[in-house]
Amino acid sequence: MSAALHPTPLGPPGSYLAVGHVVIDVLENGERRPGGTALYSALQAARLGLAATIVTRGVPAEVEAALEPWAAELELIVQPSQATTTLGTAGTGTARRQRVLAWAGPVELGALPDAAILHLAPVAAELSGGAPGEWRFVGLTPQGLARGWGRTGAPIVTREAPGDLVAAAGRCDAIVLSELERDSCAALVRRGLRGGATVAVTAGPDDTELILADGTTRRLPVGAVEQAVDDLGAGDVYAAAFFVRLAAGAEPAQAAGFAHAAAALRLRGIGPEAIATAAELA
Repeated sequence: MSAALHPTPLGPPGSYLAVGHVVIDVLENGERRPGGTALYSALQAARLGLAATIVTRGVPAEVEAALEPWAAELELIVQPSQATTTLGTAGTGTARRQRVLAWAGPVELGALPDAAILHLAPVAAELSGGAPGEWRFVGLTPQGLARGWGRTGAPIVTREAPGDLVAAAGRCDAIVLSELERDSCAALVRRGLRGGATVAVTAGPDDTELILADGTTRRLPVGAVEQAVDDLGAGDVYAAAFFVRLAAGAEPAQAAGFAHAAAALRLRGIGPEAIATAAELA
């Protein structure tokens, strides 16, 4: 629902709920690193001072062990599965290639805990339909809706976002997607804008485009990042910072500038531990 229709939070104030697969990224050098939009975004929200919860699906012991370094910062709800989503990951930026090595299955959305901010954060086609109930602020990163693969081990390819989640986009307050997902998510973006969403289209080091429900667009330059090391999760960090600032009442351009700073600091380190705190961003 639009935040404008719900001036009082429908979940605990300062709470952030990210729903999507926590994944194991298997990198080219064999390193196994926890990842996924839900992890990166929830951890960024936690470091901005919010009470952050992840709802995911996988092998509970495996997911809990992977996220143990951040156990003090995050609440974790793992819906049991026989596998944890595992992605073979190679390359960086627009040249990144990924394969699905294991898939945990769909995340059940029927009984989510309350939160002021709901972030629908799919990475591998794990969400279907919208989340029932009332939410003060709903953010969507549709990357995982625009992904498909033929069999285990096959490369991930781009597909058109499913119709049920296109419809759910009409309940969103904000949507963040990359330029690479723009065509496959075009119907979703249109539905979101009709519902009053603010849309940010990121393009790596190139300008971010803001699209408002009234048709206004604005291009915001992204400052150069010195000593960029690793870009995995930078877009997820951007989305979390953007949603948090918008939910707090910031103007879209101001929220986007804050999100650019969060992503820039993430780029200067490796993995989730490089996510900045509020003090570092200030």
